[in-house]
Amino acid sequence: MANYQKLQTATALAVTKSDNANIPFPAIVAQGVNNNVLTNELEDTDVNFVALNVQVGDVVYNTTDGTAATVTQVIDNTRLLLNADIFTATAKSYIVYANNNKEGCVLYIGTGGNLRVVTAGGQDVTFASVLGGTFFPVQVLKVFSTGTSAANIVALW
Repeated sequence: MANYQKLQTATALAVTKSDNANIPFPAIVAQGVNNNVLTNELEDTDVNFVALNVQVGDVVYNTTDGTAATVTQVIDNTRLLLNADIFTATAKSYIVYANNNKEGCVLYIGTGGNLRVVTAGGQDVTFASVLGGTFFPVQVLKVFSTGTSAANIVALW
């Protein structure tokens, strides 16, 4: 019997391309809707970020706008300081993911194009003309929005 490599994954997450945040492992810490607009902050008075154990380094996906940022400070129970201004209006849905994607993930590329990533080894690399409908067999920590034209990307673990 011939030996062959087989891609086996158990978990997946649609990637939000971002210059501000790594790809988080899909362990949800908090979710809700922001109810105030503050520069580089997420405020949700209906959630207790401290009680939910949101940590510096966790990743926030603004699921309404398709943007992402990293938590740089837990200000108090209802406010997080972010490394990017991704909440410029109210009533934007969000998910906070625990930042525990330390080993990297492989990617499925739905729509082909250039792909700029940070590898699990820490290198910032742009791969030109990655084909759509294919798996990208490199351990990846981040997919940049700048320099990436590929789309419909899914992270797999």
